[in-house]
Amino acid sequence: MPDEHAEAATSKPVVNAAPQRGLTAKRGRTDTRRFGQPAPHKEPKKVASKPAQKVELPHLKLFGRWDSNVEVSDHGLKAYVNLKPCLLPRSGGVYRRPFHKSKMHIAERLALHMMVPGHRGRHHELSSGRFGGGMMQTLGAVEKAMEIIETKEKKNPVEVMVRALENSAAREEITSYQLGSIVARDAVITSPQRRVDKTLRNFAQGTYRRSFGKKKSIAEALAEELISASKGSNDSHAIKEKERLEREAIGTR
Repeated sequence: MPDEHAEAATSKPVVNAAPQRGLTAKRGRTDTRRFGQPAPHKEPKKVASKPAQKVELPHLKLFGRWDSNVEVSDHGLKAYVNLKPCLLPRSGGVYRRPFHKSKMHIAERLALHMMVPGHRGRHHELSSGRFGGGMMQTLGAVEKAMEIIETKEKKNPVEVMVRALENSAAREEITSYQLGSIVARDAVITSPQRRVDKTLRNFAQGTYRRSFGKKKSIAEALAEELISASKGSNDSHAIKEKERLEREAIGTR
C-alpha cells in the first residue's frame, strides 16, 4: 500500500516558495523592467488655471511717518540708493553678501555707519562712538534727527537726506602705486558704490565731531550735518572732505 502520509505531503501547496523568474512578488504581475517594456504613460489631468489676482499692498512710510518716493537726480547714484518703501529700515543681515548692500534702504545704511564710524586719519581720532552694536538705539537717533529736519526745513527728511548724499559724493580721488623706487599718485574716478559708502561714512564722522564732548545730542548733530550738506554749505564735514579729495585729484593730473 502506498504511504498515505507521503501522498498528503506532496498534495500540500507550497506557500513560502520564491516567486518565478520574470514575475513580481506581488499579485503575480509581469515585471516590465525585465522585458524592457515601458510603463504605461498617464496623461496628467488638466486643471483649469484661475487668473492671477492682483494684491495691492498698503503704502508703507518710513517709520510710519515719511514717504520714501523721492527721485534721485544723480544718474550715477540712482541704482545704488535704495528708496523702497518700508516701515522699519532693518533687514537683519539679509543683504550681507558683497554688492548686495545697494538693495538696503539708505536710512539703514546710514544707521550702520553711525554704529561703526571708523577711524579718522592715522591718529585714530574719535575712533568709536556710543552706538556700537545698538541697532535700535541708532535707528531711534536717526528717526529723531529726521524729526528735527522736518521741523526746521518743513520738507520731507528723506528728500533732504538724498540731496545731501548727492551734494557730498566725491567724483574723483587719488590712488597711490609703486613706480620703481618712488610712490606715484594719480587721479581716478570713484565708483558709484564707493561714492555712497564714503559719503555715509563722512556723515557719521562729521556727526561725532559735532557732538563729541559737547552738550549737543547725536540726533541734533546728525540733523545739522544733513541740512548743511543738502544746501552745499561748508559747515558740513562731508562737503569739506569732498572738496579736499577733488582738489588733490586736480593737482595730480
